[in-house]
Amino acid sequence: MNSNSKKVFVGVSGGVDSAVSLALLKEQGYDVTGVFIRTWQPDFIECTWRDERRDAIRVCAHLGVRFLECDLETVYKDEVAMYMINEYKKGRTPNPDVMCNKKVKFGGFLDFAMTHGADYVATGHYAQIEKKDGMYYLKKSKDENKDQTYFLWTMGQEQLSKTLFPVGHLEKKQVWELAEKYNLPNATKKDSQGVCFLGMIDMKAFLSHYIERKIGNVLNTKKEIIGTHDGAVFITIGQRHGFEITKKGTDDKPYYVISKDMVSNTITVTDDLTEATDTLEEEKIEFVLNDYIFHGEINNDKKYTARIRYRQTLQSCSVQKIDSNNLKVVFDEPQINASAGQSCVVYQNDICVGGGVIN
Repeated sequence: MNSNSKKVFVGVSGGVDSAVSLALLKEQGYDVTGVFIRTWQPDFIECTWRDERRDAIRVCAHLGVRFLECDLETVYKDEVAMYMINEYKKGRTPNPDVMCNKKVKFGGFLDFAMTHGADYVATGHYAQIEKKDGMYYLKKSKDENKDQTYFLWTMGQEQLSKTLFPVGHLEKKQVWELAEKYNLPNATKKDSQGVCFLGMIDMKAFLSHYIERKIGNVLNTKKEIIGTHDGAVFITIGQRHGFEITKKGTDDKPYYVISKDMVSNTITVTDDLTEATDTLEEEKIEFVLNDYIFHGEINNDKKYTARIRYRQTLQSCSVQKIDSNNLKVVFDEPQINASAGQSCVVYQNDICVGGGVIN
């Protein structure tokens, strides 16, 4: 590839990883443009995008590259924020970062870049892309601790073929060192945390702006009413607060939520820690995945590995196709606390071959 003839739109978020990505690609001879992706933020959350855009502009000015802004406010609100809200309404636990990558970074942003004449887009994700036998594959980052392939499994061949991950072959320590080498204005900036583009938010407080609070009953394991809560939609299995116990026993022990019923708007709790632990640590060995993506042929006899949450140690499993929309993953060992709505991501050695949403 002659990098000098290739135009790359780099998503610059204001953070260090994307800034180093921009610097590396410029050094390699690509025709680079820094693009700040503007997304939606509700007015009750502290506004941070202007600060992030300012940092992104400073990085581009420091490196002497063009700067553009891509307005994806509507896409983010409709496809990520409302998706998250609607999933919680159904009693599911969504993964907004996965949807953000699918609809925003490698959806709207990729479309914007291609429309404006770019050959590739690039981001500061810790992942790699490998081409083999005419197929593009998502490969784990060199830095196992920072690897973000779990959040990128929705990328298809079209997205993979037009994407670059400039820091995916580096350790985080090396990225910090490069930020200092290039004397980037945000070289000492801390990594962002929380939900993609929204940051650290109180989920119950966020949801309460879009979902009406509805008083419901708190039940014990005998189905007796012992208290009230503001709505099952705001309750997470395992939590020990967010509800009121009005009928207490002689011992003032903490209660744990062990189940909830979205239809009746009730939650069930117990103050027996052993019972709570046994209930919460539900073991399951088979999972049906919806809206799956899989690169290559699915081999029922082959052993793969998979994880049902970010940074979980990869678990041995087999994969079976059910139909065009559903995939079954069968683990060798029972998995604990899998949440409907979360992603199960499948690997073959260090290649992410696909994934789906847990039904």
